[in-house]
Amino acid sequence: QVTLVESGGGLVQAGGSLRLSCAASGRTFSSYGMGWFRQAPGKDRDFVAGISGSGYSTSYADSVKGRFTISRDNTKNMVYLQMSGLKFEDTAVYYCAGVQFGTSWRRDKGEYAFWGQGTQVTVSS
Repeated sequence: QVTLVESGGGLVQAGGSLRLSCAASGRTFSSYGMGWFRQAPGKDRDFVAGISGSGYSTSYADSVKGRFTISRDNTKNMVYLQMSGLKFEDTAVYYCAGVQFGTSWRRDKGEYAFWGQGTQVTVSS
């Protein structure tokens, strides 16, 4: 079992930056891939970024590529999402998630078994 707790959300002006953090407990942290997803009101929960267990492999949604950076610190059981150049359309609840099986990241939310409670990011235009 894995418990995930996000923090770092808030209100920011367009063009600004935020860093989201996710603290994990339970399974050996480096043994599973992690991802960040987001869900805007009335929309599906979408993939934002993923990172492998080692941290060497990452993937991003096209909409955030070049603006967001995912990273992890396996010594602290933490995963981060550094967001810059924020846009109004980035407004959503952001969730971190842990892959059920394997050390690779996944784009399909169905392959994630563990989810945090979410943190709200609001970008004002």
